[in-house]
Amino acid sequence: MITASMTTHTAFSSEVSRPSKVNAHIPWAALILIGAIGGILSGLFAIGGAIVMVPLLVWRAGMDQRLAAATSLVAIIPTAIVSSATYLVHADVDIMAAALISVGAIGGAIIGSRLLRRLPLEWLRWFFIAFILLIAAHMLIAVPEPGHALALSPLVVIGYLILGVFTGVASGLFGIGGAIITVPLLGSVFAVSAVIAKGTALLVSIPTSLAGTISNRHGSSSVDVRAGLILGVTAAVTSVPAVNLAVALPPSVSAMTFAALLIAIALQLTIKAVRARHTD
Repeated sequence: MITASMTTHTAFSSEVSRPSKVNAHIPWAALILIGAIGGILSGLFAIGGAIVMVPLLVWRAGMDQRLAAATSLVAIIPTAIVSSATYLVHADVDIMAAALISVGAIGGAIIGSRLLRRLPLEWLRWFFIAFILLIAAHMLIAVPEPGHALALSPLVVIGYLILGVFTGVASGLFGIGGAIITVPLLGSVFAVSAVIAKGTALLVSIPTSLAGTISNRHGSSSVDVRAGLILGVTAAVTSVPAVNLAVALPPSVSAMTFAALLIAIALQLTIKAVRARHTD
């Protein structure tokens, strides 16, 4: 029994510490297609596209969950820059809120990226699925309604900082820009209108993704920078027209469509996770 326990512990440690292998033979066409899909969704729903790019990198590019998450953070940077700039043109960004959330998000992203390096791949798969379903449920139950943002106060400042930490941890752990968390919570908790919440969240995604990427590069996690840049540039180009459509999209339609997309992704990921477990 002691031997079996030691063997299990050794296998667990090996899976956690073993770096993900970077695949240098991923076709450009596949990366461009994944980036285009991520860019369109980024502009429409202000999610950085990563919530879709991560599973697509696993399904179509042959990456494991850890490598896909680390690579996705690279792609988010140019996408978020272009998308947030488009929202800034329309004056649909709360600069002060973005600055406060970013302070907490940078520290949270470093924590999340360290968890990404330490948690086993199977845990990462199921945590990601649970995270997607939680966000989908929130979007269905609490559809963001246009309103007047809460006046800045010490309590609101603390709330923004806590939101930033939570967003940063999820960003570093799951390879997302964090907007998928920031958008619904800015609407339901801080009474920020849907469009301004999207623009603000995308702006926060820039420092969050940078912090997570730098942490991954300095740590033991593998990052496919080539794939990330191809994804990011493609997504940045395709996100611009989608942002213009998002400005005119009713909040209820946006929330319901996004939630349905997340549920479909979670279902596909669950099937893949079960198959992978049986294979293992």
